[in-house]
Amino acid sequence: MNNKMIIGNTEALCLPELGITGLHTRVDTGAKTSSLHVDNLLCVKTDGENFVEFDLHPDVYHLEETVRCKAKLKTSKRIKSSNGEVEHRCVIETMLKIGGQEWPIDITLSNRQDMTYMMLLGRQGMSDKVIVDPAGEFLLTH
Repeated sequence: MNNKMIIGNTEALCLPELGITGLHTRVDTGAKTSSLHVDNLLCVKTDGENFVEFDLHPDVYHLEETVRCKAKLKTSKRIKSSNGEVEHRCVIETMLKIGGQEWPIDITLSNRQDMTYMMLLGRQGMSDKVIVDPAGEFLLTH
């Protein structure tokens, strides 16, 4: 437990393989999986491998800004959303960077347009690397 980072209920994370820095993210210990809001999701095949292409909005306050991303499709999963609906989502694996540490996480790609944050960091994405202070915000990033 000594080497775990203490993070708040909201943090600014980086997804370096997707070219995203400072993405304001809700940290949710009640959610199993991590989820990222994407638009214009497209499945493509390159050299016999499945990839997904999608648009990200790195700044919730400037939705006109988009970043086009491409990632290898890891799998697809049936996910029960916060409103109880079950949906199929694409899953990618990418690196997460926070507080000077980096590790791979699985992220489901979804429509979070009605949510305040473009990304939700769930328990699996936290791995065994963090402890969450539910009263804190941006403990590592501000």
